[in-house]
Amino acid sequence: MASGVQVADEVCRIFYDMKVRKCSTPEEIKKRKKAVIFCLSADKNCIIVEGKEILVGDVGVTITDPFKHFVGMLPEKDCRYALYDASFETKESRKEELIFFFVGTRTGTSEK
Repeated sequence: MASGVQVADEVCRIFYDMKVRKCSTPEEIKKRKKAVIFCLSADKNCIIVEGKEILVGDVGVTITDPFKHFVGMLPEKDCRYALYDASFETKESRKEELIFFFVGTRTGTSEK
């Protein structure tokens, strides 16, 4: 008997697509996901795609700071899972890392 939370096939497909960078046309690159947010299904048994995402083609066009936009997409009082394709530079080279987040509810805020 298995226990724990299942992961929807679509979540696995999105993870694989973000992880594996294939040779792509400029139009295909624009459609590549920069960030995707996942949540638990209503019955709390499966991680599913929530539908909130940032596309690479939106960065610099409609979104100036993708990480700030990504953080703004997260709910304040609910948990989420997310994948973020981070790009950064070191002294030696430009790097890209796929980062998995588990975001719990925010604490330390005062409600008035």
